[in-house]
Amino acid sequence: MWLMTDFGFFSIVKKEGEMNLTVRSRVKQDLLNLKERYLPSIGAIEESAYADYRYRVRVPRELFAEALKDIALDIDYPNFKDSVAAKQGKARARTYEDVWHRLYSLQTGNGE
Repeated sequence: MWLMTDFGFFSIVKKEGEMNLTVRSRVKQDLLNLKERYLPSIGAIEESAYADYRYRVRVPRELFAEALKDIALDIDYPNFKDSVAAKQGKARARTYEDVWHRLYSLQTGNGE
């Protein structure tokens, strides 16, 4: 699962043999934002320079589900990209817009 929010971008997976979900990010601040706002009880953020996603944290599934609910309830903006620009800056908003354009090509048939 990919999760793009106005406070960070995350990839969430369940690693084989583990009970917890692994929440990964390319930017440490994204996980710090998630921890501060929605998951204050999670452990330390792990870092690996050799991993696809450099930063990660393990989160019990139920705890993450509650955080997703809270994230949804906190949405208060009419335009996602504008909210990203206001909270994370224009460069991050442009990066998200690049992803938006790629996904839009699926809708228009240009991305198969």
